[in-house]
Amino acid sequence: MSSIKQIQITFDCAEPARLAAFWCEVLGYVLPPVPEGFATWEDYHRSLPPEDQVTYFACSDPSGTGPRLLFQRVPEGKVVKNRVHLDVRAGIGLVGEERLATLEAECARLVSLGAVHLYTQLADGQEESCITMQDIEGNEFCLD
Repeated sequence: MSSIKQIQITFDCAEPARLAAFWCEVLGYVLPPVPEGFATWEDYHRSLPPEDQVTYFACSDPSGTGPRLLFQRVPEGKVVKNRVHLDVRAGIGLVGEERLATLEAECARLVSLGAVHLYTQLADGQEESCITMQDIEGNEFCLD
């Protein structure tokens, strides 16, 4: 029997705090509390010397049911398609036009946050509609 109780999904990225804030807006997740003596995380980060600048940042599901997301700074940029991606389940239980309308509305909300709409796969009789997108650093994810 496995002793694993939780999982964390880790993203390599250029700007950990910015990407964490984006995914908090997408998923309704929360950032950790701001360190004492600072009004915002940005204030805290600006107070650090360059050698101590943020190399990782996390956010979590306030209900405690979803996985923690960790964003870690890496020196190289993204160059190829993700081998793993998140499916953001906005259309669970919906079919046909109702599902597509829900996905399109969520897509518009995410585009307003800086996401990019790549393409829409329309229902084909076997699979329901799905929208493929990119986050603010180019990581692919699906609205389904």
